[in-house]
Amino acid sequence: MLNSNLLRKLDMQDLMVFIAVYEQSSVTGVSEALCVSQSTVSYCLKKLRTSFKDELFINTRAGMRPTYKASTMYTHVLKILESINLCHAGAQAFDPTRQPVTFNIYAPEYFEQLILPRLLKSFDFADLPVMVNMHKFETDIPAEELRDGSLDLVICFGPNFHRSHGDFKSRRLLEDDLVCVFDKRATPPEPRLSLQAFAERRHVFPTPWTSTTNMVDGRLAQQAQKRQIVARSNSYSAALKMITGTDFIVTLPRRIQQLLANEAIFNHCEVPDDLPGFSLDMQWSQNVDQDSANTWLREQVVKACTEQEMT
Repeated sequence: MLNSNLLRKLDMQDLMVFIAVYEQSSVTGVSEALCVSQSTVSYCLKKLRTSFKDELFINTRAGMRPTYKASTMYTHVLKILESINLCHAGAQAFDPTRQPVTFNIYAPEYFEQLILPRLLKSFDFADLPVMVNMHKFETDIPAEELRDGSLDLVICFGPNFHRSHGDFKSRRLLEDDLVCVFDKRATPPEPRLSLQAFAERRHVFPTPWTSTTNMVDGRLAQQAQKRQIVARSNSYSAALKMITGTDFIVTLPRRIQQLLANEAIFNHCEVPDDLPGFSLDMQWSQNVDQDSANTWLREQVVKACTEQEMT
């Protein structure tokens, strides 16, 4: 906001006149340099003097001498004009065709299975020299690595599964829910398991990140229930292999079930009503919010997720 309503009457030409008079010390020279009449220069100076409540320039034999206030204003007014020029020029757009670039993304397997293949195919189709380094999700969001630029993006589950950071930007990419997957020979007759029936089954648990807590067991604990986990796997594919030929159950995101659970081998049913759905979220540091390369990467991730939503 402006400190005085008088400042609202100024325009770019007034500021240009101020800089020109300061640098040239001559109204005639300013008139020629800016291609305006001397009366226009005089009018601009009058507005400047009124707005800043100072003479600003004193006419002497040696030319227009700036006052103390004009001298302190010069660098600030110069920066204003430079900033306006930058706004007009706009930020230089990131061009991934110019040179090879590597992005570092911290994400769970869910992202690698569903979104990353689409992302890489789009880079390959456009013949872009882009490399993506994936970092496995562990206990929580690596805040310092995101702040110092070691990581470009963090992809995580939500809502509120991880500690929030006020200096991070966030965007929801897509939503999903959970389903129960079985070997076909061990499929229960009901289309949706009750909470008790779910807890009584023996489970294989694909760990999405290195943590002792997860959305399923956390909700069961709230209902004074606990499931029996017979094995923990490092991937969704391994978990599906572990339940083959058994009566074990694996709880998977629906999109993962549709992608990996071969219908010739597996069946699925709905999870108990008490178990929540979730979202896939993208987080990045405020430090790179206007960075053209990071902005481009985020746009590509959003595009890949939008395509996933449409299939």
